[in-house]
Amino acid sequence: MKKTILFAFSLATTLVSAQTQIGNSDLESWENVAGDQEPTNWNSFLSADGSMNWAAANQIESSSDVRPGSSGVSSARIWSRDVFTIIANGNMTLGQINMGSTTPNDPDNYNISVITDPDFSEAFTDSPDSLVFWAKFNPVSSSSMARVKATIHNNNPYRDPQDAASDTYVVDIAELNYGTTNGAWQRFSVPFQYVGPASTRSFILVTFTTNMTPGGGDGGDEVFIDDIELIYNPVGIEEHVSNVNAWLNNETNTLNFEGNVLDGTYSVHNANGALVQEGSVKSQVEFNQNTGVYFVTVKNDDQVSQFQVFKN
Repeated sequence: MKKTILFAFSLATTLVSAQTQIGNSDLESWENVAGDQEPTNWNSFLSADGSMNWAAANQIESSSDVRPGSSGVSSARIWSRDVFTIIANGNMTLGQINMGSTTPNDPDNYNISVITDPDFSEAFTDSPDSLVFWAKFNPVSSSSMARVKATIHNNNPYRDPQDAASDTYVVDIAELNYGTTNGAWQRFSVPFQYVGPASTRSFILVTFTTNMTPGGGDGGDEVFIDDIELIYNPVGIEEHVSNVNAWLNNETNTLNFEGNVLDGTYSVHNANGALVQEGSVKSQVEFNQNTGVYFVTVKNDDQVSQFQVFKN
C-alpha cells in the first residue's frame, strides 16, 4: 500500500513547515508479492506489467546490510541477471515496470507513473531541493555506472526513459549516474533542477537501477539502497533573515555575501553532501571548486540562510 509521510521542523524558533517524504523511504517495511517480497510502496519486476512480464524473475530482496549509523535493520538489494546473453538490470521504482520487449533499450520497456493506481504512483506536490540516499554499488566491471532518477511531473502518466509525450510532463528532475563504491556505503546528494516545461507538481517517479544503460553492465551487478530522503531548504528562510544574500561570481571565482551576517559563518557542501569549504563570512571569499552545484549555508546567531549556486 502506498503511503506518504509528512514531517515538521522548526528553525530559529519561529519557522515551521510540513514537508513531504516518500513512503517507506528507509526501506524497513516489506510485503509479499508473487511469492517473494518487495519493499512496501516500491515496485520491482515482481509486479511488472506488459506482454513480456511472464519472463520476470525476482531481482530484489531485503538485506541486513545497512548503511553506517543507521537505526534500521534492512536495506534493499537489487541485482542484474544474464538471460541468454541479455542483461536484465535490477530495477526498483515508485511506478510500475512495463516489460514489452526482449530488447533492453526498446521503447516498450519503461517505468511509468500509473496515475490512476496509487499502488504504482506517488502523489507529490512539494518542491524539494535535492534527493539524498545511501548506496553500496558492487559491479562486476569497475567501469559500470548505476543510476538513480527522480522526476516530479504533472498529472499525466510520465515514463522513464522519457518518450516524446513524457517530455512535456516534466517539472523537476534529479538524476545521477555513479560508479563503484568499492564495497563501502556512500551517501549521495542529487539536486533537483527545474527543466519544465510543465509547472504543476502532481506526482514523483523515482527509479534505482544497476546500470545507467538499459541492458548495460553484467549479470551479478548489485546495488544496495538505504535511507532515501528529500531535502528542503527552509521555506521563507530568506525572508526570516532580512537583507541577506549570497552569490557566486564565476569570473572572479569568489563567493559574495551581503546583509546582516557579515560577522557570521558559512559552509559549502557539494552535490554529494560533502563539506568542501567553510569559514567566517566576509564580503568576498575565494571559491576555487570544480564545476557543479553547491549549497551555501550562512549562520549568524540563531539565524540561518541557505543558497544554491552553480560553478562554471
